[in-house]
Amino acid sequence: MTAYLSLQSSQFVNLRVTFKNSPIHVLEKFTFKDIYSAYRTLINSTELEECLILQTCNRVEIYGAGNNPQQGKIIEIWSSLIGSSIDEVKSNVIIDEGEGAIKHLAKLTSGLDSLVVGEDQILGQVKRSLEFSRKNGFSGPNLNILFDRTIKIGNKVRASTGINRGSVSVGSMAVNLAYEYFDDINEKEILLIGSGEGASLIAKALKQRNIRFFITSRTFDRARSFSDTVAGIPIPFDEALQKLNENTDIVFISTVAPYYLLTYDRMANIMQKREKGLMIFDLSNPRTVEDKIATLNNVKLVNIDQISEIVEKNVRKRKKEIESAEKIIEEEIFLINETLKRKSSEPVIITIFKDADAIRERELKKALSLMRNKIDEKDMKVFEQFSYALIEGILSTPMNNLRREFSQNNKNNSELINLAMRLFNYEKT
Repeated sequence: MTAYLSLQSSQFVNLRVTFKNSPIHVLEKFTFKDIYSAYRTLINSTELEECLILQTCNRVEIYGAGNNPQQGKIIEIWSSLIGSSIDEVKSNVIIDEGEGAIKHLAKLTSGLDSLVVGEDQILGQVKRSLEFSRKNGFSGPNLNILFDRTIKIGNKVRASTGINRGSVSVGSMAVNLAYEYFDDINEKEILLIGSGEGASLIAKALKQRNIRFFITSRTFDRARSFSDTVAGIPIPFDEALQKLNENTDIVFISTVAPYYLLTYDRMANIMQKREKGLMIFDLSNPRTVEDKIATLNNVKLVNIDQISEIVEKNVRKRKKEIESAEKIIEEEIFLINETLKRKSSEPVIITIFKDADAIRERELKKALSLMRNKIDEKDMKVFEQFSYALIEGILSTPMNNLRREFSQNNKNNSELINLAMRLFNYEKT
């Protein structure tokens, strides 16, 4: 019998390892080094007919659609691709299927499942993953519809709520404050000291605003590696300190050094030689800029405690918008389910109409051959139009009823598909 794919119940599946259930150093082990090969293996070695892989620094997710996706087989393939044990994958992976998987995807695109609630970056990452999967033929009509709709949900949530308003990371908030403080920030010389996670958030925020900056760390190799993977122009540490004597306008510091990188005495000596002011953001914990520096003329010092207070206010505002976002998601998921149910009926209905039309054409030819020269071309056209109208008149009502049953059916539509095929005797051998 012909198999018809519908995204109902277990026929849509999501397997994921995220920051929520696995620390970053563990999560990294689940990434696919060769993403194209991973797609091919999953499609060829499982029951998945369509597949989409989403990889970010905070998650690795597999989305699949098929007639009967075998979760155990997907886990087995995943473990072989990353060289890990099946037990390790099982102990870290979260699995959702059917509507649960759809709801997770909608929350993901809306920013509700992110480390930073409401962040916009995940939406772009989902779009790029969909584009790759679609371009290479790994996703099909089912996943394409699902991802297109959930991306629209993500946009709608952001447009209708305040879920993404206000910076909620210390790094992005510091960059925003600098941006607001300087009207001509793109003309300022900016130095970032540090190469860890905190520094990467600052760098990404600067890059997002197309702001040029220098990056330095205790070793030049780390600064260069940071530049290659994140952003910034790498310079040696000593050269960076020398810049403080000359042209630097803004300094962001985010390190884990257990001592002051910028002491009062050093900065007092530097500021005596400078003619213009200097703005310093100390985002280190513990602090690496001596507080007393704030008393120097032409120096504005902002520390992590001051920024964290602003960030916390924004976090509270965003959390208030979660309820509104979830309401939008629930409404949209209902519409997605209706669309998928209607879509799942179309292959059956198209098949029935095609087979009925084949019968119509066969019987019409028989009738016309019997009549031979008794009718002219005009009469033949009348008979042909009659045959079309007859098939349409007979099938239109039951097919519309069938569409309605698919839409209203709350269970898996496979039984309804089988019943329709048997009812019209169109089973394929």
